[in-house]
Amino acid sequence: MEEFLKIIISNLVENKDQVEITKKEEEKQTIFEVRVAKEDMGRVIGRQGRLAKSIRTVMKSVSAKEHKKVLVEFIDD
Repeated sequence: MEEFLKIIISNLVENKDQVEITKKEEEKQTIFEVRVAKEDMGRVIGRQGRLAKSIRTVMKSVSAKEHKKVLVEFIDD
């Protein structure tokens, strides 16, 4: 799942080498923290958060097949 998310994010940004995805396992869910370059954050989030919402929806559907709960957080440093 992490590789799938990295492929999606990498195809959206210009600075592919600055894409960082941190995976945190908790009891009932997995959290993916996504960090990209400051100038690419708008590309990942999209207008009014539509692209971020779409990414979360795709990841939820992929994780549902594996019977897991996944959260995707976009971290702005």
